[in-house]
Amino acid sequence: MLPCPPPDKNLRRPQFVLPKESWDCQAHIFGPFDKFPLGPDRNYTPAEHPLEQYIELLDSLGIDRGVIVQGGAHGTDNRAMLDALARKPDRFRGVAVIQPGLPQAKLLEMDRLGVRGMRMSTMVGGGVMFDKLSALAEEAVALNWHVALHFLHATELLAVEDYLRTCPSKILLDHMARVSADEGINSKPFQALLRLLDRGNVWVRLSSIYRLSSQPYPYEDMLPMIHKVIAERPDRMLWGTNWPHPIIPAKTKMPNDADLVDLVPLWIPSAVQRELVLVQNPLELFR
Repeated sequence: MLPCPPPDKNLRRPQFVLPKESWDCQAHIFGPFDKFPLGPDRNYTPAEHPLEQYIELLDSLGIDRGVIVQGGAHGTDNRAMLDALARKPDRFRGVAVIQPGLPQAKLLEMDRLGVRGMRMSTMVGGGVMFDKLSALAEEAVALNWHVALHFLHATELLAVEDYLRTCPSKILLDHMARVSADEGINSKPFQALLRLLDRGNVWVRLSSIYRLSSQPYPYEDMLPMIHKVIAERPDRMLWGTNWPHPIIPAKTKMPNDADLVDLVPLWIPSAVQRELVLVQNPLELFR
């Protein structure tokens, strides 16, 4: 199992001051392992990064709210994420990894705690693959949740595009659908992303951009695609740190999260757009 390097622990205030009530819409917590062990079918092994570390990070960045996305290393055991929501209900919302067919009472309890979506992934082991997409989408509609799609390759979006055009639930394309700078703005996956954005029920998360770039920080080769989606649908964009940056490619330097915050005005040029992406859009999607 792939060991994960730790995040940059140099916590500091960013130069850019985020709007009040900003959200980090993508982060994971892991452990503590004596209480919440890692899943046996995982394909990566992170160090312990419990809720307390994430809160410390948010406080250092000046971020008021966060979304804890169930990490693949915990598989479908959502207890660490649910425990965090129960402890800090006014600050956090969650995204679960679940199989379809859970008892309605369990789903409603997760909703009460603050779960607002379910994540599917072709990248991590021990999770839920896209063969469950239709069944989970039906359940998401009943709960007013979204379905987050986490691709290993951007071309996988093309395989599900037709279904997503008629999908009844809200859809979140994680990490900008994994479209890399080398693929670019004219690639088939990115054009599919733009077509889906036109539907209105599809959201895109600007996160893990350092994985998609072929350049070091500030990842300028990603700007044409980022500016395009921001210009097209600022009302459907979200932003996230992806802390603690699990499964980061060996060729990629671990980002400092304050540096990622300092990219926000470069990615999202206007204050009106930033208010949408960082404050209003998360309020709508994560209620």
